[in-house]
Amino acid sequence: MKCGLLEKTESQFVDTIDKEAYVWCEKNWKHDDYEHIHHRAQLTFVEEGYQYFHIDHKIYLVPQHHVIWVPSGKAHKITSEAKTVNLMVFLFKSVFEEEFYQNIHVFAVPTVLKEMLLYASKWNKSLIENDEQDIFFKAILKSLPNFCKESNGLEIPVPTDARLIPVCNEINANFKYNLDIDSLAEKAKMSVRSLQRIFKNETGITLQKYLQLTRILKSIELIDSQQYTLSEIAYKIGYQSLSAFTSSYFTVMKAKPGNNKNKREH
Repeated sequence: MKCGLLEKTESQFVDTIDKEAYVWCEKNWKHDDYEHIHHRAQLTFVEEGYQYFHIDHKIYLVPQHHVIWVPSGKAHKITSEAKTVNLMVFLFKSVFEEEFYQNIHVFAVPTVLKEMLLYASKWNKSLIENDEQDIFFKAILKSLPNFCKESNGLEIPVPTDARLIPVCNEINANFKYNLDIDSLAEKAKMSVRSLQRIFKNETGITLQKYLQLTRILKSIELIDSQQYTLSEIAYKIGYQSLSAFTSSYFTVMKAKPGNNKNKREH
């Protein structure tokens, strides 16, 4: 049993809780490495570490102090390489009718929302009906569209065309190097022009953009490890300078890369 949901089959969960809304806080979260569905909308707050959500042929990165909103009935799988992942998972039986609640959103948590979420932890795993909790959770739910100025999570598309999987695998394995477009076309068994066209049609982005997203995703893992300076990370993921990395990171994440705690930049 996790988050108040009893596993019925490997991916279907039965909601065993009568409450309208429920919160599950977990230090050092352990992941179930398979896709699952439940019939409650889900708000996950990453208090520490980072999370990957695999949904609808996309991988969403949810960094520390971000939330992801997942509508009810959306199949998803979560993974993470972070050393420690502290999560708060809110599950809502019913939601408001606005379009916001029907789509996936990833966004940074402003201070007001963070304080509300942390306050809500006092009801962690509580099954007891509580008027204050009902009103408070409804206030959180109603406020979400206002707190979500724009979805700024990192989304990595996963192509469905099998010919493109070796191409993605090659980029994922050799992201620190520049693209060898001829070699990638050979792996896909198609011409360079066909590869570029089909990849863009399948994923919505270019091969170069896919490489950039992969690098930034890797940088967030390295920042989380707290073992390297930002300059070291820049070189490890294929950038020739810290400024080039910072610029690329900002383009994707709409924020500057955070300095880690254990190493000072020099």
